[in-house]
Formats: sequence, C-alpha cells, structure tokens
Amino acid sequence: MTLRRYLILALVTLTAALGDTCLARGMKAFPPVSLSHPQALIHAIVSPWILAGIVLLTGFFASYLTALSFADLTYVLPATSMGYVIMTILARFWLHEHVSPGRWLGLLFITAGVGFVARGPSYTETDSVLPVLRPELEEVVS
Repeated sequence: MTLRRYLILALVTLTAALGDTCLARGMKAFPPVSLSHPQALIHAIVSPWILAGIVLLTGFFASYLTALSFADLTYVLPATSMGYVIMTILARFWLHEHVSPGRWLGLLFITAGVGFVARGPSYTETDSVLPVLRPELEEVVS
C-alpha cells in the first residue's frame, strides 16, 4: 500500500462521517419528512447543511470506488469503518446526541477489528480471473 492509497482510505472515512453528520445536522431543523410530501423533501434538500452532506457523500462515493479499484471489499470496508468512530464522536460532541455505554463498547470492538484487518493483505491477486471477466482491461492490467 502506498501513501496515496492510505490517503484515499482516509478520504473515504472522513467524507462518510462528515457527510452523514451534516445530513443529520440539517434534518434536525425540519419536521419529519415523508415521501408523500415531496415539496417538504425538496425544501430540505436545498438547505445548506443538507447540500454540504450531499457534496461530502458524493466525494465519499467517488473515493470509495477508487479504493475498491485497488483493494478488496473485505479490506476496504473494515479499514474505512473508523468512520463510525468519527461519526459517533461528532454526533456526541457536535450534535450533542446521547451515546449509550453499549455504543461506546461497540466502537471499541470496531477499533479492535480494524486493527486485525490492517495486518492482512489489502489485495487478493485475481490476474487469472480479471481478463476473463473484463477483456477490455487486459491491456491495462498487463
């Protein structure tokens, strides 16, 4: 793994946590929204916090796709799960939400699990499978 790839994983982690937190912050300013009232949903979407969340989650999606292009899902998903820790900390101290002791314990388990995953390989070689599935990539891979 290169520094660039670690930075992409960090970007996935941060944009997911910040995007979700911005959405939560923005939706606290609105009453419950229903799909049967689309005008309320559209009004919520154009609020600054919701727009910021959408932009951040778009960045998350792009960086997540990039991460999946160089590492297995079984590596990327646990490696970026530190976003749950960041999101919980932001929810507790920025959004002032109550976080139960059981959730803090769950975050401890997530952190321990990330430590186990980080010690494993980031990519399983699939050279024999990839050209069969995607012949147009054969030149790119070789």
